[in-house]
Amino acid sequence: MSRVLVMSAVSVALMASTATTVVAQGAAGPRSAVAAPTTADVSRGTLVSVEHLRTLTAREVAAELAGDEAGAWDTGAVRYGLDTFRIVYRTVDPHGRPTTASGLLALPRSGERRLRTVSFTHGTELFKGDVASVSADVWDQAPALTYASAGFAAALPDYLGLGLGPGPHPWMDVPSETTAALDMLRVSRTAVSARGRELRREVLVTGFSQGASAALGLSRSLQEGTDGWFRLRAVAPVSGAYAFRGAELPALLAGRTEPKASVIYTALALVAFNRLHHLYDAPSQVFRAPYDGTIEGLLDGTHTGQEVAAGTPDSLDGLLTARGRAMLAHPTGRLAAILRVADGVCTDWAPKAPVRLYFADRDEQAVNANTAHCHATLRARGVDAPVVDLGTPDYGGSRHLGSQQAGTAAVVRWFSALG
Repeated sequence: MSRVLVMSAVSVALMASTATTVVAQGAAGPRSAVAAPTTADVSRGTLVSVEHLRTLTAREVAAELAGDEAGAWDTGAVRYGLDTFRIVYRTVDPHGRPTTASGLLALPRSGERRLRTVSFTHGTELFKGDVASVSADVWDQAPALTYASAGFAAALPDYLGLGLGPGPHPWMDVPSETTAALDMLRVSRTAVSARGRELRREVLVTGFSQGASAALGLSRSLQEGTDGWFRLRAVAPVSGAYAFRGAELPALLAGRTEPKASVIYTALALVAFNRLHHLYDAPSQVFRAPYDGTIEGLLDGTHTGQEVAAGTPDSLDGLLTARGRAMLAHPTGRLAAILRVADGVCTDWAPKAPVRLYFADRDEQAVNANTAHCHATLRARGVDAPVVDLGTPDYGGSRHLGSQQAGTAAVVRWFSALG
């Protein structure tokens, strides 16, 4: 969920996305509704631009993965060199209006014309530049390098408002994570075709932290046939917060997660939800001074992780008013409806494709109860979704971040074995 206090950039990942739902605003607050086609849909998933970024040999890929100063990535799946491309494409915003988004496409230099496709959805980033299509940091690039060097076409959406996308990022917004990921697949197919190659119909879907829930949202969309070409082959989310209301939020408020990360996640949730769903009239209602005057601007996507960490208190007591804490401790109305939609990634559908849920033991950010809840909920619906314990991996002192490393290595092996 976060690179707070660990990396030079903050990566705050919690969860959220389902598939073909939108959040509609009414007198009673947000509600889930089937998305109807609009005139804006005509241009969804079409290219604005493609920019070739890098060509790497297999040896260079392995050296880059192994050379991460915060912790070497597994290089056992590296087989091929690769090319990376920055994609800008048309999609829709949370209100269904036309907008643009960006993402990274990585293609193996394998000689294969028909490529297996992996969609990877990343953990939340606070700064627009901390995504794979823009950042040169190994952390941001490693999943793309791992999957592409193993022979897969890897599509990594930046989501809305990150990378080259306009406006603030609508964090944990269910429909926009799904539409951005689906449209990234569509535009990747176009870009690959222009290079004389083809993406197979079956998509292998994975994601980390916030991206774990986004991966489940995309998977649901693919299973429901939202796209005319792509189909779901398998889904492997890593370290998600799938039970935000019942597990993650109580852990944040009770101090059972890393303190600074808890402050930033809580602030981001209130600010991002309020932008779309109007939970409060003024920041002073939920945030204490002086943060009530700075927090919304601080979380606009233009400030680095260090700046956000420096501009927030070290405890929730220093951040939240009594009203703000009560709102989160006992969600009602619009907030309760938002959380029901977010948690629907595990509760509102039954995957028919193979599923594996990956987690790190005693994760200090995405508490293990999230994965247990998702597993139990899917099992109650007749879904065999094995839970894979990654142990206690470490990346820069964080088990949560370590789970992305260990999870990427485990998932690429599973995807490769599926054929």
